[in-house]
Amino acid sequence: MSTLKRTPLFEVYSENGGKTIDFGGWELPVQFSGIKDEHEAVRTKAGLFDVSHMGEIEVKGTESLVFLQKMLTNDVSKLKQGGALYTAMCYENGGTVDDLIVYQKAEDDYLLVVNAANIEKDFNWLQANGMDGVKIHDVSNDYAQLALQGPQAEKVLQKITDQTDLSTIGFFKFKEDVHIHNISTMVSRTGYTGEDGFEIYCRSEDGPALWRAILEAGKEEGIQPIGLGARDTLRFEAKLPLYGQELSPDITPIEAGIGFAVKTEKESDFFGKSVLLEQKDKGATRKLVGLEMIERGIPRHGYKVYSGDKVIGEVTTGTQSPTLKKNVGLVLIDKNHSDLGTEVEVEIRSKRVKAIIIQTPFYKKRGK
Repeated sequence: MSTLKRTPLFEVYSENGGKTIDFGGWELPVQFSGIKDEHEAVRTKAGLFDVSHMGEIEVKGTESLVFLQKMLTNDVSKLKQGGALYTAMCYENGGTVDDLIVYQKAEDDYLLVVNAANIEKDFNWLQANGMDGVKIHDVSNDYAQLALQGPQAEKVLQKITDQTDLSTIGFFKFKEDVHIHNISTMVSRTGYTGEDGFEIYCRSEDGPALWRAILEAGKEEGIQPIGLGARDTLRFEAKLPLYGQELSPDITPIEAGIGFAVKTEKESDFFGKSVLLEQKDKGATRKLVGLEMIERGIPRHGYKVYSGDKVIGEVTTGTQSPTLKKNVGLVLIDKNHSDLGTEVEVEIRSKRVKAIIIQTPFYKKRGK
């Protein structure tokens, strides 16, 4: 039996009542106080996540920009130092290797933050397509990564941040050498919940102290530690894709609804460009849409979706939305059946159950 990997913050889970599960080979907390309670805390107050299982890959050297323009779908040339960019990385057939964030630390120095399950695959893919003037290093073990999300996130973090005014960090911008609780960090205004907040990178050995300090600082605001369960319901409501569900080697970024991160107009050729260009111009044959159950039942990942006796797609993610209090799902469906108001059926335990195509995202934050 293989041993589950643990993040540098594993020791703090039990302090907060965390219940761990096997998540893609990692022993991670699925919940602390309860999924619905944690979900509500992030939507209304603030929540703290351990996301140290995510991978970090350095790309450095004089040809870094040329290399990343070839490997990534978004236009990395638009980045300036201190900027971050959401992007996909594709195979030649347009299927998705991963979705990730690229940070420009300096002109020839980039940090790629990739999904935990894909670290080795992504690194190997980058290495296999490497070029002179580029050095690629997997530095995942050097980092702990925390995410502080919710309307009170800035107020809480500012209490223990020296000198740096966090309000000056714009959306998808970051600052290095930000001292939080006397710990040197990189702070980026990004996240995976649909709320305002930050992702905080520090040395792996500093992770537990930073976690405890942020929870202590946020007591007055009602901060809570958040597990994987609420992380999934939060990102799902905001229609933020999860690799392995909304994105995969068989699903292109266009089909998954992240065409905004595919810049086919950039001069550089990149993997999958011709396929993605055709999908942008002519429309993909499949589309990711929202679905609400009319009859009783919860749509789950992998459930087939029907129109009459014809299978027209399948559920990528589904649950009872804690915010909407409705049974909803994201479905990858034949575009001919994707119009709002279209009635379909979801096969739940060998029974066809009525549902309707609805607007997404299911949730949009108000205010900042």
